Amino acid sequence: MENKTTDRHFSNFFIAGFTYWEGCMAIPKLKIGTQLRLVRERENGFDPNAVAIYYDEYKLGFVPRGENELIAKFLDLGYSKIFDLRVQRISLDAHPEKQLGVVLFINDANQ
Repeated sequence: MENKTTDRHFSNFFIAGFTYWEGCMAIPKLKIGTQLRLVRERENGFDPNAVAIYYDEYKLGFVPRGENELIAKFLDLGYSKIFDLRVQRISLDAHPEKQLGVVLFINDANQ
């Protein structure tokens, strides 16, 4: 039997800009495995490939620049449902930019 989690893994990273957004308000509500949402920000003046990360109405930050180009292309083409972003690591004692680690999975196109 195949391990679906391993086969679906696309990337994992810390949320960029976590210090500057609403992470401190959302982090008490998060746990390992919590689903997060990707939102493309085409008009972002700092990064043309900007992809924001949200939990409910809380903006947590962004997909890091080194990880966002391909994700942005998929989102621009309307493929948002292929992504499954989850909280992977919560480290409250770490530097704020390293407090929340996430894992990005690709959903099966046949589902």
